[in-house]
Amino acid sequence: MKIKGTLLLLMFGVMAVLSGCEPLMVLNPKGPQAETQADVILFSIGIMSFIVIAVFAILIYMLVKYRTSKQSDDYEPPHIEGNPIVEGIIVGIPVLIVIVLSIVSVRSNYLVEATPEGYEDQDPLVVYAQSSNWKWHFSYPEEGIETVNYLYIPTDRALEFKLYSDGPITSFWIPQLGGQKYAMADMVTTLHLAADAPGEYMGRNANFSGEGFAENTFNVNAVTPEEFDEWVEEVQDTATPLTEEKYNELLEPGHLGQLTFSSTHLEFSPPPEGEHGGHGHGGSEELEEENMDMEHHHSE
Repeated sequence: MKIKGTLLLLMFGVMAVLSGCEPLMVLNPKGPQAETQADVILFSIGIMSFIVIAVFAILIYMLVKYRTSKQSDDYEPPHIEGNPIVEGIIVGIPVLIVIVLSIVSVRSNYLVEATPEGYEDQDPLVVYAQSSNWKWHFSYPEEGIETVNYLYIPTDRALEFKLYSDGPITSFWIPQLGGQKYAMADMVTTLHLAADAPGEYMGRNANFSGEGFAENTFNVNAVTPEEFDEWVEEVQDTATPLTEEKYNELLEPGHLGQLTFSSTHLEFSPPPEGEHGGHGHGGSEELEEENMDMEHHHSE
């Protein structure tokens, strides 16, 4: 009775907690990449739920149908050979499940690693996302803007994040826009995202990186393209440039609020280059072109 009471209390406790929870962010997608991942998660949950229900139903049936009964002391159960049909089903169904999940996983991985569907014909907004202990630095090379611990992005436009770290390995993650990807010190990795709807989203470092990990978060403001252009003009007119001295100060371990600058650190502290310089994502040639575009933009 004590065990049964404990289980009932645990069940009611879990139900009470879940009843007050908001929908999981990964199941509330606001972009094509996140929607693909949410569909895969729900599909996998559906298959696993079916398997669990079927297994428990068969278990109950077997326990009831073949439960033990009182037999005489000299009772010997009959010899039963294996059934090829049953054995084929037992082996075949798990193989089919693995094949289906493998196909779904490979296809979804290909989709989320590529430019979001529907955005292939437009130039993406390129943002260099650099992590340090314990903050995020976002550089917009084409706009000549840098922010700390917050992102401004336009909706209905492809986003290309070039990720790297100034310290330990971190993981860039905006759950409602897509999956996480690692940022490392000796190379640049690329993450493709897009936002379908305006709103405020949460971003964070999803990889443990020391004592300040819990607060290693950033805000994402998705706005219309017109509002994004207005924000760019306002920052260029009102914000102060980022100096090398100020940048080195920002890299010191600790937490900061949100900061905005009218220039980027890419001019005096470029991302990793060479053999591990991004595999074509953020190498020296590409960065040089972006710096030339940025200088031309400022001259105008």
